[in-house]
Amino acid sequence: MRIYSAQQPASITKEPRSIAVERVAFDAPWGWLSAGWRDLWSAPHVSLVYGVAFALISAGLTVVLFSGGLEALVLSMGGGFLLIGPIAAIGLYEVSRRIEDGQPVTLRDAIAAGLRAPGQLSFFGAILGFVYFVWLQLAFLLLMLFLGSKPVPPASEFVPTLLFTSHGLGLLVAGTLVGGVIALVVFAISAISVPLLMTREIDAVSAMVTSVAAVRRNPKAMLLWAGLIAGFMVLGIATLFVGLVVVFPLIGHATWHAYRDLVKDTTAGYR
Repeated sequence: MRIYSAQQPASITKEPRSIAVERVAFDAPWGWLSAGWRDLWSAPHVSLVYGVAFALISAGLTVVLFSGGLEALVLSMGGGFLLIGPIAAIGLYEVSRRIEDGQPVTLRDAIAAGLRAPGQLSFFGAILGFVYFVWLQLAFLLLMLFLGSKPVPPASEFVPTLLFTSHGLGLLVAGTLVGGVIALVVFAISAISVPLLMTREIDAVSAMVTSVAAVRRNPKAMLLWAGLIAGFMVLGIATLFVGLVVVFPLIGHATWHAYRDLVKDTTAGYR
């Protein structure tokens, strides 16, 4: 696969380059988190602003659902919202890139990275948005299939229904399977796609293919990475979204370092 240089880093030229997917150690994700933690506190004035924004949006969606009597859909909405997390973290990837290159970091630069995103990156974001829409439609479909025409029960009744009724258990199993498959597919195509699209002139399909190749080449490490992401996000949500203030930027910065470990330019002399 032939690709071309990125538009941002000064160290990247206009010469054609090819990339290779690297093998990493099983415990590499812990190193990505460690590097992400350093980046977070190297530019807390930017990273934590992103974290606060993500937490407020998540909390706002929850409030809307509760006000509409749809609190039982919080988990479905929240899980689907996380599907678009990779595209929402563009500014965080830019922060890590600038720290790596020894450049100054400002909130303006991080925001501008998303605003000046190339067309292919916007197209990839549209793909994730479409998957999110499909997930929401499937969630409503499953509710209708297992609960019938009855209105969605409040949260106080929904949890007992899920755990102690046959149709509730069916909904729980089906929802978990469907959500798991969608989450796996999205993780595979987006694990490193956004940083790749930010730093190289590559089309969205090629970026997704490279991301899938990275997951297939490192199944154990990437399974651990997916588990860590899920675990940290659950922790952030369980703290009434307060934990997301730190968790979201931590995962965003760590994803940049995952990309740097997993994808290597094969042109001599290029980092």
